[in-house]
Amino acid sequence: MDKASHLSVILDLSPTQWQLSAQSNVSHPLTLSTFVSHLLAFLNAHMACKDDNSLAVFGALPGKSVMLYSTTTPMDEKAVAADANTYRPFKILDTTITQTILDQIESISDNDVEAPIDIVGALTKSLCYINRVTNPANSRSEDATLLPDPRILIVSVSPDQSSSYISVMNSIFSAQKLKVTIDVCKLHVADSVFLQQAAHLTGGSYISIERPDALLQFLMMSFLPPPSIRQLISVPTQDKIDFRAACFCHKNIVDIGFVCSVCLSIFCQPVPVCSTCQTKFPMKTLLRLKAAHPHTPPPGTPPLRSGTPANSLPRSTSIAPGGTPRQVSNGNPNMLPVARSNTSATR
Repeated sequence: MDKASHLSVILDLSPTQWQLSAQSNVSHPLTLSTFVSHLLAFLNAHMACKDDNSLAVFGALPGKSVMLYSTTTPMDEKAVAADANTYRPFKILDTTITQTILDQIESISDNDVEAPIDIVGALTKSLCYINRVTNPANSRSEDATLLPDPRILIVSVSPDQSSSYISVMNSIFSAQKLKVTIDVCKLHVADSVFLQQAAHLTGGSYISIERPDALLQFLMMSFLPPPSIRQLISVPTQDKIDFRAACFCHKNIVDIGFVCSVCLSIFCQPVPVCSTCQTKFPMKTLLRLKAAHPHTPPPGTPPLRSGTPANSLPRSTSIAPGGTPRQVSNGNPNMLPVARSNTSATR
């Protein structure tokens, strides 16, 4: 409990989603300015808990991610006006973060405002920053026990992006290796499947806030205690966790998928050849999987009917010696595999 804590905060700064969140027809509207005021009070509380605590704030914007503030980056204190009613370090933190957020939002062009939010980029940068500040070789402290206890807080207002599934999962595995706890504060929209898994797999808390006017209370009570203290207090946990994944072929979240037993790629339907590792699968396995799990294939995908003879396979495949489908042309990019050639597919 005497150990210092490092907090990396990732802010979802999507102009479109914050505009929707601030509309008057929403049951509990929340504007970006109100959110920032709550956030700054939380960040000041984190820095006030211990002198050795450190902080880094990253912004996820349309098509890019930037660092908004860091305690290790020298600040121009003379540029911040003095205030006799405010503690000087808090004044510098508040002014720097507020001005940086304003500058970054104003720099977004009309063509980029609808671009996907770069949550993955911000998460990757925060993990790299944590690796630098917690690495004994890069730290000023000679005692490894004095290194800060790292954690990440993601404040999200945007829905999931299926195309970023692989990148998000790689970031989760990196956080597990670095022993970084990922907390998630979800605002405005429905629950995030990927962020639920990130919080669960790293031992963090995922909280979907239905009353944004109580945001500061949630931040203080749920996300302010570091992981070492959470063992002694009751922190909200997830009742239900959505473990669905996104298929590698169409980037859609699927309820039932087929996993290649060689490279562990996930696909939404059984197909002859794996586009990731080029593993080929026997026709009997494909027909059995299709008969056991019938479902509507994605648009443009040739159906693989049960009982289809080997000489009537889709035109993008041919039969190799031994009855194994072999891909001869890539006319359809949706032709992807689900099983190993000598084993059955894993559900």
